Amino acid sequence: MADAYVVGVDMIKFGRFPEKSVPQLGAEAALLALDDCGLTIKDMQALYCGNLNQASGMVGQRLLQEIGQTGIPVVNVSNACATGATAFREAWMSVKADVYDIVLAVGVEQMGKGLLGGGGGSKGISKEGLLGSGTMPSVFAEAGLEHTRNHGTTFEQFAKVSVKNHHHSTMNAKAMYQIETPLEVVMNAEMISYPNTKLMCSVNVDGSAAAVIASEQKARELGLMDRAIKVRASVLTSDPWQERDLVMPDVNSCTRMASKSAYEMAGVGPEDIDLVELHDCFATAEILHYENLGLCEEGEAGRLIDDGDVELGGRIPVNVSGGLLSKGHPLGATGIANIYEVSTHLRGEAGRRQVEDAKIGLTHVIGLGSACGIHILEKAA
Repeated sequence: MADAYVVGVDMIKFGRFPEKSVPQLGAEAALLALDDCGLTIKDMQALYCGNLNQASGMVGQRLLQEIGQTGIPVVNVSNACATGATAFREAWMSVKADVYDIVLAVGVEQMGKGLLGGGGGSKGISKEGLLGSGTMPSVFAEAGLEHTRNHGTTFEQFAKVSVKNHHHSTMNAKAMYQIETPLEVVMNAEMISYPNTKLMCSVNVDGSAAAVIASEQKARELGLMDRAIKVRASVLTSDPWQERDLVMPDVNSCTRMASKSAYEMAGVGPEDIDLVELHDCFATAEILHYENLGLCEEGEAGRLIDDGDVELGGRIPVNVSGGLLSKGHPLGATGIANIYEVSTHLRGEAGRRQVEDAKIGLTHVIGLGSACGIHILEKAA
C-alpha cells in the first residue's frame, strides 16, 4: 500500500465558546487545516468527523453546511476519548487503501463541566454507588495508587507532571491555560481523588482540530511534500478480557498492545522517538503511560519525571503542548490536536517550545471503555 501524509493540519485555541455550535467549531479547524496546505473543501474527496457528545449526530454533514456542501461521503465517528484519533485513522486508512487520494479528518467537541463517569443510570444503583469509583478521577486515582503500591511512586512525583505540563503550556498560545503552577501549589490544591488534586486533572474545554491526509502521489502533484508529515504507523486497540476488569478498569493493557503494534508497524523502537503527546487525562495517567509506551523500564517512571527526562530539552519530551492538563481535553478533538502538535515540531514550526532536531514523534490517546489510538509520525524526507 502507498504511504499517506499529513499535508495540512491545525487546531483552534481551546477554550469555552457557548455562543458557537459544534459544527461551527469544527468548521473553524477544517478551514485552518485547508488553509495550511492551500486547498479548499472542493479538493477533498471524503470527510471523517469525530464527535462524542452531540446526540443529534451527523456533525460532519452539518460542518459541511458551514464550509461547502460538495456531495462527498461523510463518516461520523464516536469512540470515547479516542474519537479524534479514530476519525484520523479512518481517513488515513481510506488513503492507504487507495480508495481516495486526499481526505479531511476533523475532531470537535463542546464540553460541559464536572466529572465524567459515575452514576447509577436508569437501571438502579450500581454496586459502586451513585458517586463511586466509576468516575474518571477515581479510576485514575486507583490506577496511580496501584503504581505506588508496586513501585513506590510518590504523591510528589505525580504532582511534578502537572508542574511540567503547565510550564510547557506557557509557550503554547493555543492552550486553554498558560500558567505556571509551582509544586507546592499543585500539591496543596483542592483534593479531587487522592493522589490527584484539582491541578492534576485535565481541563474540560471546547475545541476542534483538523488534518488533511493525502497519498504521496497526490502530495507531490500538489507540491506539498516540503512540509508533509508521513504517517508511519496508525494503530487502534481495545482491552483484552482480564479477570480484574470485573472489579477495576484496566487503564494500561490496550496502550501496551497498541504501542507494541505501532513500533512494529513503523519499524522503530521507543528509543527512536523524539517527542510524545500522550493522554494525560490525570497526572497519574501520564506516569503510567511512560511505562506503557516503553519510554522507560517497568517501575522507572518516577525517576523519569524526577530526572527531567520528559521535560522540554530532556531525553524524550512529553506533552510539550501543555497536555490535557493545561491545553485542555475536548474529547472528540484531542486525538487530532495531538497530531497537530507533533506535526508542528516535525516541521520545525513550534516556536519557543520547539523540540530541537525532532524527526519522529508519537501521539497517544485512550478512551476508557476501551479504545487506544497511537500514531507514529515522521517528517517527510
